[in-house]
Amino acid sequence: MNASIRASVKLLKEKDIRPSVQRIRVLEYLQNSKNHPTVDNIYNYLVNEIPTLSKTTVYNILKLFSEKNVTSTVRIGTNEARYDADTSVHGHFKCEKCGNIYDFNVNIEELKLTGLDKFKINEHHIYLKGICKNCKIEEE
Repeated sequence: MNASIRASVKLLKEKDIRPSVQRIRVLEYLQNSKNHPTVDNIYNYLVNEIPTLSKTTVYNILKLFSEKNVTSTVRIGTNEARYDADTSVHGHFKCEKCGNIYDFNVNIEELKLTGLDKFKINEHHIYLKGICKNCKIEEE
């Protein structure tokens, strides 16, 4: 068993998830993919390797991963869900031209929020939309 598989198995067990071939491969794909893939992206990438894989299985794995905080679901303005194996505090920027999603760092402690006195914040998401630097260069 290679180091990547061992690390995936360890993480799944730490999160009380029974490791299976499908779960390990979905996790590895998410960890190695920085493009915030959709269910279709994940399914299309893995189906040749795992012919018994179905989209329903991928949905169920991602739902379990989200519930156990192995992944996060990224939604920016559309009904399309994307998935991210990086569950640390960070923001997402979606390019309105190419559709790519980029991570950026956020210092939540320095974020100034007003109008929420005596509120309890349980969850936060920071999403920005615009034109990425690559598309901006192409426009110029």
